[in-house]
Formats: sequence, C-alpha cells, structure tokens
Amino acid sequence: MPIMPDTDQTLATLLRIADALERLAPPPRKPADLTLADAFVWHPAGSELAPVARVNRVALSLLRGVDRVRDTLAENTERFARGLPANNVLLWGARGMGKSSLVKSVHADTNQRLKPPALPLKLIEIHREDIESLPALMALLRPDAHRAIVFCDDLSFDGDDTSYKSLKAALDGGVEGRPGNVVFYATSNRRHLMPRDMMDNERSTAINPGEAIEEKVSLSDRFGLWLGFHKCSQDEYLAMIDGYVGHFGLEIASDALRHEALEWATTRGSRSGRTAWQYIQDLAGRLGAKLEG
Repeated sequence: MPIMPDTDQTLATLLRIADALERLAPPPRKPADLTLADAFVWHPAGSELAPVARVNRVALSLLRGVDRVRDTLAENTERFARGLPANNVLLWGARGMGKSSLVKSVHADTNQRLKPPALPLKLIEIHREDIESLPALMALLRPDAHRAIVFCDDLSFDGDDTSYKSLKAALDGGVEGRPGNVVFYATSNRRHLMPRDMMDNERSTAINPGEAIEEKVSLSDRFGLWLGFHKCSQDEYLAMIDGYVGHFGLEIASDALRHEALEWATTRGSRSGRTAWQYIQDLAGRLGAKLEG
C-alpha cells in the first residue's frame, strides 16, 4: 500500500518554492513618470528613466551656419509636439558642427513656444551601447500621454554589430511598430551609419553585392529626414565667434578677435562650431569672464 504524502507538509514546501521564485523574479516595471523633468537618460539595466535637472545646451540663436537644417528640424519637431505627423531624423556630417547641440536647443525652443493644452515635449537620451534595449524603451513610453524624442548621439555600427536590427524594428518594423508619441533623432558622422570601407568590402566579396549591404543600408531609410552638416567657411566660423562674444559680453577689439580666432582654428586644423566654442572658453578664461546667460 503506497504511503500518501502529508498534505500540510506538501503545501508548506510548495509555498516555500513559490516564495523563492517570487524573490528571484525581477521586480515589476514601474511606469515612467515623465512629469519629473523635460529631459531624461535611459538606463536599461533597471528600466529606469533618470531625470536630468539641467540639460547641457546653448541658446538656439547661437548656432550659426546651420540655418537651413535648423529650420527644418525645428519645423519637424514642432509638428510632432503639436500631435501632427513627423519624421525620424538623422543628422549626419562633419564633426563639431553642432548636430547634438541643435537637437537639444530645438527641443528647448519648442517647449518655450508650446501652449496649453499641449503637454511639454520630452527628450530622452539613449546611449549607443544600449541601442538593443530600444524596443523596451518604446514599450515603456507607448502608454504615456507625453510625446517624446528618443535621441542617440554619435550613432554608428561596425563589423559584426547586429544591434542595428533592434533599431530597425523599433523605428517602423515589428508587429506594433513605432509608438505614435515617439520619434527617434540620431546624430552620426556617417550618412549610412557605417564606414564606407565596410560597405565596399561587402560589395566585393558577396555573391550578390546589392543584397549584401541592402539590409544595413536600409537602416538609414527609416529616417524620413536626412539633415547634412558640412564644414563651415571662414565667414561662418567668424560669425559664430562674433555671436558668442556678443552674447556673453566679452570685451576685445575686433581686429584682435579676428586674428586670434583664425589662429586658433589654424592650430587645430579645422573650423567648426566646436572649435569656435573652445576658443571662446579660452578667451573668457583669459578675460576673467564667466560664460553664463
């Protein structure tokens, strides 16, 4: 005759197992609270949106030499903030020409012009190494009433990196597709988000060269707007310098300013918005002035 197990003992064992499994399970995902700030940084490890109290950005009026792309990005962003259709945006091109600065400045400028009942537009930065977690971020943002720009700075892919597939699926692929309250903005030095030699190598070694690169190149097609940034002219560079000097009230003779600014660019081998800002920081330090306002 088989021995029947003690019912109370079995139940107690099952309860202990259930408690242990509950402790091992990840905590339930907390809903995002986008009322805490206008800008956040995404931390995928804890599915957390960390609020940013003060965004590192400059006034939109100080970004010179990028008038056309500035206006295009501002128009797309304002349409999106007002609940109208808008495109994902890829800002690509020369280093130091203000691609990421433009995104942050346009975001702030758009919020300044929004009026109730429109909710503030949110800016959420996702780091390049976390791009595979983009679908999880999209799912977190989908039920929220706010509209959000998910922003990735310096986005590119190399070698056997397959995380671009997550980005493709999140932008407009998959069953659910991109949430209607989210657009994706990215900056890159590469128009197709990958180095030219990598594309050429795949063309030369593949049985069907066209199909070999089609999947990766098609990623950039997910961006409805491509905004190109090119190296600035000497006049544009000096206009940036003059804009900063006027904005911060730095006192220096115009001839000396021009000579120093050009020499600064020559020693660095480039003219760009970043070079102009670095010169202004040096000038302000020598003049004992603070760059505020």
